[in-house]
Amino acid sequence: MQTQAHSLSLPATICMVVLFCGTALNAAPAQSIFFTTLASFNGTYYIGPNGLVQASDGNFYGTTYFGGARGGGSVFKITPDGTLTTLYSFTGGDNGAYPWAGLVQGRDGNFYGTSSDQFTSGDGTIFTITPAGFLTTLHNFDGPDGSFPASVLVQAVDGNFYGTTATGGSGSHCSGGCGTVFRMTPGGQLTTLHSLDYTEGYLPWGLIQASDGNFYGTTYEGGAYGGGSVFKMTPNGTLTTMYSFCYRSGCPDGAAPYATVVQGRDGNFYGTTYGGGAYGSGTVFKMTPNGTLTTLYSFDGADGSQPYAGLIQASDGNFYGTTYGGGAYDQGTVFKIASSGTLTTLHSFSGPDGADPAYGSLVQGADGTFYGTTVGGGAYGYGTVFRLGVAHSCVTCRP
Repeated sequence: MQTQAHSLSLPATICMVVLFCGTALNAAPAQSIFFTTLASFNGTYYIGPNGLVQASDGNFYGTTYFGGARGGGSVFKITPDGTLTTLYSFTGGDNGAYPWAGLVQGRDGNFYGTSSDQFTSGDGTIFTITPAGFLTTLHNFDGPDGSFPASVLVQAVDGNFYGTTATGGSGSHCSGGCGTVFRMTPGGQLTTLHSLDYTEGYLPWGLIQASDGNFYGTTYEGGAYGGGSVFKMTPNGTLTTMYSFCYRSGCPDGAAPYATVVQGRDGNFYGTTYGGGAYGSGTVFKMTPNGTLTTLYSFDGADGSQPYAGLIQASDGNFYGTTYGGGAYDQGTVFKIASSGTLTTLHSFSGPDGADPAYGSLVQGADGTFYGTTVGGGAYGYGTVFRLGVAHSCVTCRP
């Protein structure tokens, strides 16, 4: 158990003002994008952030895959104005190392997350950490009950945490197991609900709990055609493959979903695929609750490519996300897409402002702006935390 207080205050480089106005009477509002690099990770305590969660105290919390005092990754806090603090440095062993995913704040006010132990002899851990930085390991995976947890946990309506491991379990036709879905009590009692077989999917990347009470998730490979799948699982572990993607190239409907889906307000599920689509650069898709899939958009490189992260539905009803590559400088983008499939590129990363937004989805903060991370670029080349807002100038607005 260990706490550090290394702080790095990095002032915002661009002033951001976000204006919210009503329906224009005489003209449609003009849209302006405001982008701020809040913090650049310096390669010592911070390397490769995995996304953010905004906590009840208004600050953002996250993990880094590398870095920290011992090189095994860290948990950090960042204020909305960009003051960055290391809360914990992973040491390996029973405390785990190399967290691949971000955090979730539990109803008890503490944060819950996983470490992958990718470069160690372990199979990964689940931990809880207080806002002050005191970490407790709740579970050590052993392979048969899962290995390589690499996704954000979800706290369900029953108060328990649910998640996936990318490998391990008792499933067949995968070296080291095809992955698992598990349930864990807040006190750390873990139950393996399902071990995937390759035909169901391989390398699951997280869950959501939908309005019907069931859990939905994606796998990066496997399924009926090898290119990944979308699945549904009941709380007691009965798994159904809802859709199977074809294998990598030549798949107009997309291939290899790397992030889980999000349920829209219309009841449908929305997500991204890392590859496939009309141009082989990934897609945005919609899936109905009965498994009918529609490709909403195919990235062509110029407007982004290889979306690792999933989508969020913002307060305006649109979906927002990032691509790992492509864009004006081939270093990734932030985009907005309507449920109809109309896509707008909001920002292209150029390197100094960040590069390669990867694993963590965007977060819409309490102030209405969007916060996210990149694993590369910034002042030191080790990733950034950024903020993006959309400002509207109205000709004539309702009060």
